[in-house]
Amino acid sequence: QVQLVESGGGLVQAGGSLTLSCAASGRASNTKILAWFRQGPGKEREFVAAIRWSTGVTYYADSATGRFTISRDNSKNTVTLQMSSLKLEDTAVYYCALRNAPTMSRMRPEYDHWGQGTQVTVSS
Repeated sequence: QVQLVESGGGLVQAGGSLTLSCAASGRASNTKILAWFRQGPGKEREFVAAIRWSTGVTYYADSATGRFTISRDNSKNTVTLQMSSLKLEDTAVYYCALRNAPTMSRMRPEYDHWGQGTQVTVSS
């Protein structure tokens, strides 16, 4: 069974930076995709960024491009989301997700495992 545990959320001022981490454990495909989604207050859960575990190829939502960086550490089985120039609208619960397939996706139903989420609050 795959387990994903997020950490690193918190309160940050607008314009600031924050780094989220997701520790993955358990059996998963070597061709997996790790991704970050977020769900703001009263909003649907939306895709933020994804990385192909085997190659490190990344894929970003428009809202994240240029401000967020997703990376992985194979030795530690972790995926990180570095966020900078944070905006009020980045306030959300951020979820780590794993897809047991080699193709990138921004679609929630195509991810097989989810973490419990970590809160990010951006203040003015």
